[in-house]
Amino acid sequence: MSNKKVEEEKLRNERIEETGQVTLDKNSRSNSIHLITIIGEIEGHDNLGSNSKTTKYEHILPQLAAIEDSKDIDGVLVLLNTMGGDVEAGLAIAEMIASLSKPTVSLVLGGSHSIGVPIAVSTDYSFIVPTGTMVIHPVRMNGMVIGVPQTFDYFKQIQDRITGFVCSHCEISRNRFEKLMMETEILTKDVGTILVGEEAVDEGIIDETGGIREAMAKLHQLIDRRDESKAKKSKNLKGDKKN
Repeated sequence: MSNKKVEEEKLRNERIEETGQVTLDKNSRSNSIHLITIIGEIEGHDNLGSNSKTTKYEHILPQLAAIEDSKDIDGVLVLLNTMGGDVEAGLAIAEMIASLSKPTVSLVLGGSHSIGVPIAVSTDYSFIVPTGTMVIHPVRMNGMVIGVPQTFDYFKQIQDRITGFVCSHCEISRNRFEKLMMETEILTKDVGTILVGEEAVDEGIIDETGGIREAMAKLHQLIDRRDESKAKKSKNLKGDKKN
């Protein structure tokens, strides 16, 4: 292996270790896929403890912007195994992914709980492994809370933002999502619902059960479909100019 390849591999490994991201090499397929992992707790404006596995939104957002602007990246695969975390940071990531022009696919592995739900549904197509879980529950807030009407109105506004985003990016209805969110008979110390694998698909939140093989195949399919559409439009435009 040449020194250049060794250095590239070293930088690649460092990037995976620091940010959980990597652009996969083009091998048998001509498409270039960028991989983003959302793991542990989604960190917002406050730093979490050094012993916590976190996803830092200040790493994810600039990278998503770079992906959108890159001519070398054809699609994005988002791997999720998250317990949730900061609502504002999670929604920011979800909105950025949803606004990408590149084809996107998400894959829920161990779990995509709480604010991880909007991120999971923000892609063009979503998968969940058969043993993967999704926990749907109302917004919580840490620290001191002032018990006044304005505080509860603020909570409702946050909850409406989350519900609106989720329901506009998947097939579940608002009434059904809110019912799952306020379920009292499933979680022993909280309200909400746990959905496992196929249950998330049956509810219309996730598109399909599957693993990395299915997710990669679907992403390549979406990229190829987009390229065919672009080629067809370009051909039609050239035909119009000649006429």
